[in-house]
Amino acid sequence: MSKYSFLSTLVTLTLLFSACSQDKSIQESSSAVEEANAILSTNEFILTGLDKTEYVLDKNPDGFTLKNHKDKILILDIFATWCPPCQAEASHLTSLQNKYKDSLKVIGVSIENGIENSKLEAFREKNNAKYALVNSNENSRLVDAVAKKLKIGNNFGIPLMALYKDGKLVNYYQGATEEEFIESDIKKALGK
Repeated sequence: MSKYSFLSTLVTLTLLFSACSQDKSIQESSSAVEEANAILSTNEFILTGLDKTEYVLDKNPDGFTLKNHKDKILILDIFATWCPPCQAEASHLTSLQNKYKDSLKVIGVSIENGIENSKLEAFREKNNAKYALVNSNENSRLVDAVAKKLKIGNNFGIPLMALYKDGKLVNYYQGATEEEFIESDIKKALGK
């Protein structure tokens, strides 16, 4: 019996130590994956406007805020220069930006990766888009984050606008949207 008891103890210890060493390597790989994911899923987006202004957005559990302008309503307008409804809404967003300039910041985020600034400038001029247009490496990451937060998947319609107040989603709009609907939500967010 003592042979079996000794052998059983030896096997148990071997398994215990081998499991610990495997467990440690799993923990080490898990830590490395977590660190990589933390870098990839940072909650900050640094966007560069056509005028070289930097816009820093913070992602939080409820939405997005514009750093240094947290008290302003934020509209993220996800668009493409070739999209007719996107072109049509540009002047409406400019109108709202001008009307609520002390309370609102509109940021146009192009879905076109690697678009030349000259094309964005042409879009701005042709469609009276007199609000911040960003052309940054962060655009696609931000677009993905917005779509994920809105739970609309990756194949959503454009234009896509998301309106945030105090980092919380007020409403979002897919496709052509009347200026009055957006303004109504801006007024609600302002408590008017």
